[in-house]
Amino acid sequence: MSASYSRSQTRRILGVDTGGTFTDFVYYQQGQLKIHKVLSTPHAPEQAILQGITEMGLDNELDGLSIVHGSTVATNAVLEKKGVKTLYITNQGLADVLTIGRQARKELYNLTPEPVLPPIPRELCFEVNSRVDAQGNTLQLLEHSELEALKTYIKQHRPDAVAINLLFSFLNNEDECRIEAYLKAHFPNLFISRSSDVLPEYKEYERGIATWLNAWVGPLVQGYLQRLEARTKPASLTVMQSSGGTIAASGAAQHAVRMLLSGPAGGLAGARFIAETVSELSASKQSIRLLTFDMGGTSTDVALIEGDLQLTSEGHIGDYPVAVFMVDMHTIGAGGGSIARVDDGGILQVGPESAGARPGPACYGKGGTQATVTDANLVLGRLSSADFLGGSMSLDIGASEQVIGNLAEQLAWTEKDALQQTALGILQVANEHMSRALRVMSIQRGVDPKTLTLVPFGGAGALHVCALAENLQMRQALVPVYAGVLSAFGMVVAPRSRELSHTINRLTDHSQEAEIQEQLHKLEQKGREELMAEGIAAEQIIVQASVDLRYLGQSYTLNIVWQNLEQAVADFHKLHQKRYGHQHQQPVELVNVRIKTSATSVPVQLPELESSAATPEAIAHRSVYGAEQPVPVFQRETLLAGQKIDGPALIVEQVSTTWLAPHWHCVVDKVGNLILNRE
Repeated sequence: MSASYSRSQTRRILGVDTGGTFTDFVYYQQGQLKIHKVLSTPHAPEQAILQGITEMGLDNELDGLSIVHGSTVATNAVLEKKGVKTLYITNQGLADVLTIGRQARKELYNLTPEPVLPPIPRELCFEVNSRVDAQGNTLQLLEHSELEALKTYIKQHRPDAVAINLLFSFLNNEDECRIEAYLKAHFPNLFISRSSDVLPEYKEYERGIATWLNAWVGPLVQGYLQRLEARTKPASLTVMQSSGGTIAASGAAQHAVRMLLSGPAGGLAGARFIAETVSELSASKQSIRLLTFDMGGTSTDVALIEGDLQLTSEGHIGDYPVAVFMVDMHTIGAGGGSIARVDDGGILQVGPESAGARPGPACYGKGGTQATVTDANLVLGRLSSADFLGGSMSLDIGASEQVIGNLAEQLAWTEKDALQQTALGILQVANEHMSRALRVMSIQRGVDPKTLTLVPFGGAGALHVCALAENLQMRQALVPVYAGVLSAFGMVVAPRSRELSHTINRLTDHSQEAEIQEQLHKLEQKGREELMAEGIAAEQIIVQASVDLRYLGQSYTLNIVWQNLEQAVADFHKLHQKRYGHQHQQPVELVNVRIKTSATSVPVQLPELESSAATPEAIAHRSVYGAEQPVPVFQRETLLAGQKIDGPALIVEQVSTTWLAPHWHCVVDKVGNLILNRE
């Protein structure tokens, strides 16, 4: 399959998505797309990237190549709690803010919860005698003696990074900047994260966590990107951000907290782009309504797309709130590598633990000894042991039967088909976990999933799409072209961008539109300057303004596209009614103003396939558990536009497999997408 770029100049772009199990590659050159997969190397992610570059024959063609990378280094460091030694600097009396948090308990009725360690040990918190009031007026100016004491403290504790978070710094950041300048002068190698730079918004706890996370993982991201950049020179390296846009690698480390959903954001960018190629889904920009799930080897990410990508400032990574703008998604530990086990009550459980890339599922033959979702699909006949990854990797079905047979014994199943029934049970449990996540992103937000199109991607997604659609009573699905590497494809088409914000916190009745426009203009200027510093021409920059509104007394906001103040308030009432089913008569408060500056992305025109009304020819027939007779197997790369396939059937390609269940049929569209419908 190929794609053409309607630009006169030659562009060579390599999209790279590093996942927990596989590292995916999509390479574009002169209108052609080439895809590739290798096993990830979590201990040193750059090794898998360099391996893939070599296997694709690009190691001697790096000059002029643009590499766009979705990195999991920051994400894994946060989830595994393996950040660097970080000193937290705050006002006198506020060192415990990040420990106290919002006093929200994970388990409301658990009277003996497990103690939670504070994010920062008390000995790594340093308080300074400085204070600004809620209007930004200086009450206590930071004295030089405080800086001298801080220098001594740093020499004593030798942190790798520093996070500076002073009260109301989003209104007056003078003291934060003084601390930063002083530390840079005396500790030039120290990684410094300043809250008025990372997140100039109100909410002391969320701003503090974002600033600390940025410092905690920043040096790890910096070191990794420096190694990767050095090994891939003279290619240019950019990194996907959680908001769906890219940033130059040289500046990515200073914004490490904006990379926590780097890979999944690429997948959503790719899904939205592909949906635009399907005429019945994209009559207008607003008509694109998708429910996506990215099922890889380790986890599944679920998101809702209505028009543009949905962003949120209320996301979480692990135990921590992340208040920077990121794609709005729900992540669960259910992937192809999710481990199945029997719990102490004799119940079959799947995930969230994963076999990862090493040792991986038992069928990988790399030492895995536990049954996984991939093993279950193989035992049921939905995966081919000989054709995995286009034949570049063979699967050991005997190993899968052994580990799933062990589970069958633990479950005391004695039926003749106990092995297959256990494998089917693994899939049903995993599917229920994913269905629950899909309901969180649709039904719980007031959106009927039956009005949406289900879009699977990731290496394992298309194997489960029919079952998940049936669980949610959905009748249409779209398996995109390049579904197995869609996150890497999304990085090829993603634009450079910046997301900037500033807190105002004022009732709309007391707000002056000229003042709001002035704040938006300041953010726009900063965003433009940062993009132009990366070589983006001024005429290529697109600016989008929005505001966060809420009713007076509420804690959470809704983001509204900005046109003018009156229109923003009216749109807020409508969105509140849609999201929560009611409106209030309370005054409306304007909390934050936001600007997104982005560069026009590389225009991609997917080529149209030849058309045919003939029934496609199967390349083989395979026994699949539950089917009355062997089901046909089709090679996706040979299918033509307009061809129709009735389930049950298997559609195989280089990096994924689609299981077309009974009562489902699919039609190949003009660019190779599979449009699935249930009878």
